[in-house]
Amino acid sequence: MKIMKIMMKNAWGSDDPTKAAFPFSHGLALAGAGHEVQIYLLGEAVVLMRKAVASSVTPVGWPPVGDFLGKLAAKKVTIYACRACARARGVTEEDLANWSAKFGNPAILVSLVEWADRVITE
Repeated sequence: MKIMKIMMKNAWGSDDPTKAAFPFSHGLALAGAGHEVQIYLLGEAVVLMRKAVASSVTPVGWPPVGDFLGKLAAKKVTIYACRACARARGVTEEDLANWSAKFGNPAILVSLVEWADRVITE
């Protein structure tokens, strides 16, 4: 089996719960299938790092986003939140710590795209 390196980007936040959940639900499925996944959040998506928001954002037909985030953290999927976007929305390092997430920046985004462009073979 080819193991893929997958970088997912999300800019959807609490205003569209179903779209906001896609990278988390899909990332969890991909990680569960053995692929390496990293997620980059920007814009309104960074507010999902707040535990109260993640627990209340419920997509149509799925559990709250917080459920996906907890499972992604358990699988050690790295989530980055744009630092400038987070600062503008009052999202703190403590918020990111709920999901073992990290602050990101444009250089990290570029490195994730480059990372995902390489394929691992067994």
